[in-house]
Amino acid sequence: MNAYLLKGGIVTENVKVNASEAIKKYFVEKGFLDVEVAVEEIPDTSRVNSIRLVFDVDRNSRVKIQDVVFVGNESVKSNKLRGLMKETRRKKRIFAASKYIKTLIAEDKQKVIDYYNKLGYRDAKFIQDTLWRETDGDLILQLNINEGNRYYFRNITWKGNSIYDTETLERVLGIEYGEVYNQELLSTRLSFSQDGRDVSTLYLDNGYLFFQADPIEVAVVGDSIDLEIRIFEGPQATIDKVTIKGNDRTHEHVIRRELRTLPGEKFSRSEIIRSQRQIINLGYFNPESLGINTPVNPERGTVDIEYTVEEKPSDQLELSAGWGGFRGLIGTLGVSFNNFSLRNVANRETWSPLPQGDGQRLSIRAQTNGRFYQSYNVSFTEPWLGGRKPNSLTLAGFYNKFSLFGGGALSLWQGSVSLGTRLKWPDDNFVSSTGINIQNLNLNNWQGAFRTDDGQSVSNGRYNNFSIKQTLVRSSVNEPIFPTTGSNFSLSLQFTLPYSLFRGDPETPYQDQSPQERYKWLEYHKWRFDAEWYTQLFDKFVLKASAKVGIVGTYNKALGVSPFERFQLGGDGLNNQQFGFAGFDIISFRGYEIEDFEANLDPTGSQVATPIFDKFTLELRYPVSTNPNSTIYLHTFLQGGNAWRSIKDFNPFDIRRSFGGGLRVFLPMFGVLGFDYGIGFDKPGATLKDLGTFNIVLGFEPE
Repeated sequence: MNAYLLKGGIVTENVKVNASEAIKKYFVEKGFLDVEVAVEEIPDTSRVNSIRLVFDVDRNSRVKIQDVVFVGNESVKSNKLRGLMKETRRKKRIFAASKYIKTLIAEDKQKVIDYYNKLGYRDAKFIQDTLWRETDGDLILQLNINEGNRYYFRNITWKGNSIYDTETLERVLGIEYGEVYNQELLSTRLSFSQDGRDVSTLYLDNGYLFFQADPIEVAVVGDSIDLEIRIFEGPQATIDKVTIKGNDRTHEHVIRRELRTLPGEKFSRSEIIRSQRQIINLGYFNPESLGINTPVNPERGTVDIEYTVEEKPSDQLELSAGWGGFRGLIGTLGVSFNNFSLRNVANRETWSPLPQGDGQRLSIRAQTNGRFYQSYNVSFTEPWLGGRKPNSLTLAGFYNKFSLFGGGALSLWQGSVSLGTRLKWPDDNFVSSTGINIQNLNLNNWQGAFRTDDGQSVSNGRYNNFSIKQTLVRSSVNEPIFPTTGSNFSLSLQFTLPYSLFRGDPETPYQDQSPQERYKWLEYHKWRFDAEWYTQLFDKFVLKASAKVGIVGTYNKALGVSPFERFQLGGDGLNNQQFGFAGFDIISFRGYEIEDFEANLDPTGSQVATPIFDKFTLELRYPVSTNPNSTIYLHTFLQGGNAWRSIKDFNPFDIRRSFGGGLRVFLPMFGVLGFDYGIGFDKPGATLKDLGTFNIVLGFEPE
């Protein structure tokens, strides 16, 4: 409108009409087709021979699309075509605002044509659009389409390739003689396929940054198309400079040591993608704003790589209080500094609130209700010991003490040190970690979940647990908070020395000994396998599939399986953990409480821990917000699993099943918050209330 009205200009009827039409056009583009504009002239007393123009705009109701009708579509159903038109929403659709906007309709029509092209109808086009109003004022949009003929690939030849032979290029392209002609498939197989299977990646990973592949149609015979793919390989490019920008808290060496793109090496697209993933997995930067720029110097045959990052909060604070029933009020205070700097402790200028920037992790946590329960934990991790190789060092320790009203007590302390290293075989996604753990448990009339294989309660005595733990992990997820692709695998073996085999047969048979005598020095071998897969199905929906299996074995059948280091399946993984029940692993299971699993109860009905469990989960996730300062997603799940008291009873097909849904919110300062509601298929109950359980997640995602 400003193009037609100038302050101090001459007002004519033509000027007013043009300004009114500009206003109408603006509202029509928003879907208000019945907009009315009236112009009123008001004398301006502040100036001689001047008037003010007042435009009275009545938008009226937004005109809605009652239906979209397709004519001429014989190969694709109309419902499918309507589903492709995301912006051209019909009035009949629930939870969608119907409106008529020409630009959005044009975009949706192009989506329909693109879909036809994928099916081989490369000549498909809209030949006529018809629009009319119904008596209620709504619109009917009729789209006439000419599908044309369906085409197929015939002969594909290559020209200009010298680095890779034709057989190799054909194998990567993966398009066979007689396949439906799909221009989109051809383009992605030639360059920048998401799965890395394309000809471009083959060349770019070998330094051929200037590579080009142009498919030319050399013949169209009937419904078949012959292609000639003309290759320009060009010279190899090497990396000149690698720069990092935007890291105002994290020291540059912390980022640079994660990069796979080094000056002097050949350019590699895959190594850039891997470097991007490594930076994101540090957890210090906003993944949505991570930028990569590759300015090229064709004369020198070099390329610079610029990484631009944006810092985000990575430290976490846990401050909570809860009512623990007869235990009273329980308070928790914990801090995790995930980008700590030990070498700058003496430099007060680097404190914010503690020295940071070197990528070290320091965690301190205390929980108590004063009289009955105390828990203290501290851990420190240096991910690059020595600063030259990705060898990590972790030091950790904790002390838990719990007292009962009747005088029973449990105290446990543990110290551990572990060394980890990144492997190059089978590939460099693997990490190996070896840890040494020293643990002491002191029980005094403790009526807990510790039982021997023959059902004897372990309630008194001192028990020493000296173990070595070897873990092999492979991680290829693209983002740590809300992964959409990749996987995590972990296999661990924790074991002690076979003390009973060294000592020989005891004078008193094991079954006649007290638990204190039998298990003064714990002996066992404990196996854990955990796996997670992430796949983006469609739109933003992500499928997570996971499996967990744990087995505790014995060296000496006469001695039996250790009453400690077992598993307890069921519950939310929080309520039965917050009071310091150490000595066994707590595995959550949505939809079931601990007592819903038979193996978790002894003949008296008391809860026990079991040496074997498995758990399988399918979880469909939908992100509401992927903002790193507040990541929110909804999910629905199917879950199955069970627990067993001995290996002879183990049956992976005998599982308890559940389904449900929930919400997760990740806040950098507080960790994971959320809830789940699960319904157990295989638990006794006549009503939904009996079958369902509601769980709250606070601070971390339980196992």
